[in-house]
Amino acid sequence: MSIVKNGQIIGKYTVQSIIKENAYTETYRAEDEDGNAFFFKLFVVKRMPEKLLNPETGKVCEIEYCQKLNHRGIASYVDSGTYEAEEGSCQYYLTNYFHGELLSERIRREGKLSGDEALRIYRQMLEALQFMHELSPSLSHNDITPRNVMLAPDGAVEIIDLGHVSSPCNGIAPFDTADLDICYSAGETFIGTYDAQSDIFAATAVLYTMLTGRKPWEVEFTDAMKRSRRIMLMKDFRKEHPLDFDALDVEERVKVVLAKGLALHYNDRYKSVAQIIADLDGTVTPERPQEKKKEESAGTDNGGFQRREESPNKTDFEIRRGTGNGFKDIAGMTELKDYLTQRVIFVIKDRERAEKYRLVPPNGMLLYGPPGCGKTFVAEKFAEETGFNFALVKSSDLASSYLHGSQEKIAQLFKQAEAKAPVVLCFDEFDALVPDRGNPGSQYVTSEVNEFLSQLNNCSQRGIFVVATSNRPDKIDPAVLRTGRIDKQVYVPLPDKEARREMFKLHLDGRPCTDVDADRLAELTEGYIASDIAYIVNDAAMTAAFTDQPISEAILETAVGNTRPSLRRETLRTFEDIRDRMEGIERSNIRRPIGFTV
Repeated sequence: MSIVKNGQIIGKYTVQSIIKENAYTETYRAEDEDGNAFFFKLFVVKRMPEKLLNPETGKVCEIEYCQKLNHRGIASYVDSGTYEAEEGSCQYYLTNYFHGELLSERIRREGKLSGDEALRIYRQMLEALQFMHELSPSLSHNDITPRNVMLAPDGAVEIIDLGHVSSPCNGIAPFDTADLDICYSAGETFIGTYDAQSDIFAATAVLYTMLTGRKPWEVEFTDAMKRSRRIMLMKDFRKEHPLDFDALDVEERVKVVLAKGLALHYNDRYKSVAQIIADLDGTVTPERPQEKKKEESAGTDNGGFQRREESPNKTDFEIRRGTGNGFKDIAGMTELKDYLTQRVIFVIKDRERAEKYRLVPPNGMLLYGPPGCGKTFVAEKFAEETGFNFALVKSSDLASSYLHGSQEKIAQLFKQAEAKAPVVLCFDEFDALVPDRGNPGSQYVTSEVNEFLSQLNNCSQRGIFVVATSNRPDKIDPAVLRTGRIDKQVYVPLPDKEARREMFKLHLDGRPCTDVDADRLAELTEGYIASDIAYIVNDAAMTAAFTDQPISEAILETAVGNTRPSLRRETLRTFEDIRDRMEGIERSNIRRPIGFTV
């Protein structure tokens, strides 16, 4: 039974749902007077082991440590205080309420990550750890695993779960070690040594998992097996099964980082994060001067992968074949999928029949509507359904500081796409790439818009099908939306009840859960967009993961209650007005809008 009741006010915070608990701590979701969410962690002092309390101040060590953590890459301290409960004196503190997806969930869903993405996450983890290690006195996290790394929707990376933070220790850990995952633990931690080097080992083990989709060393343990037995098996397994970094498809410098970051012997491992960054960036350090020669001969970028010497504007766009299940991965949206299959995919795939009936294949289509409704996702699944290659292009991919640089990149993109045809080119936020040239200030992008118009002209004849997505199609240059360029305009509105039900099923698939009433959840989420539902399921999964229990209907309904719809009704009306105007643009073949009735 929890110490604090739902709705109870402690200080200036209203405590809401409980997230997890153990013998002496409880963690809740709480809100302040303005509705801002926080994690609220409560400690029952009399139940706590003495080693978790500062003998000089009587304060919980975790709270004192976390008060020093103010970094964008770490769950940051917000406030703290005391509370007198029936169980006795309690201490509590609050951290920011992090939003997004656990790295462990991303890896579970996608398997291994791309090299660039893995290194981006690894670097942000290292920056956060470096901040902790360089504090005075130094602190270490001591529990770096994929389940304690949060990926925010904006790309930020945040290290969470501060329950094992401590100053460096040698012999006796000042925290509970029973819940640590020894697959990510350095060998010295098995004898009670925790410091910066053991954090570096764990973070590099996470990098290995991101690059391969598996833990560096995977040993089968039974639930009843004691920690001492698990440690003995892990130590033997690591000695008998050295990692083969040469088999990894990464640049040589990354292999060096993996080998030295995961060295089994303490003295062979990196001593600091700065040394890892130096090896990744190719800068000379007293310890590894030979790396400079390697860089001069090969040339590398800051991510650690090989670079070619070329012109400043030369860009290689990622054009790949999708690995998903096409439209089967899209929950609901039956009418939209049927329309695309019958009016678009059929014509561009069955060229023989199209020629027989003298059908002109469409050149491209615009998916528009409110944000968060899955337009880019539909584009990717469209490519998988056709069997074409796929490239996602954002405005930043085509930006250049050089005169006419963006024009050159646009031309390069279409040239590369033609070489790898058939290709679906998806331009995200298309209004930013081809703004209406008649608007004030647009003279600075006129040349780029002209280049797009030139490349779009009948590009389907070169095996290129363009899918553009936009929240504001009314800001796109009208010349782009004529016949022979972007032929189709398709409105993607909010999901209806059927789609919301299927989205819950899709996002829950593969996760541990009890009987869940998807119809009930769909009723509770009227007016929610696709990304809202994804967030709700992730939030519920996070709550369940903290307590290592299945995702239940109650947890999901609590997550729904804690999540407001992203779009207000007046905002939605604005998009409906845009839809009405866009239907008039689609030339003479006016049809009813595709999607759901809102």
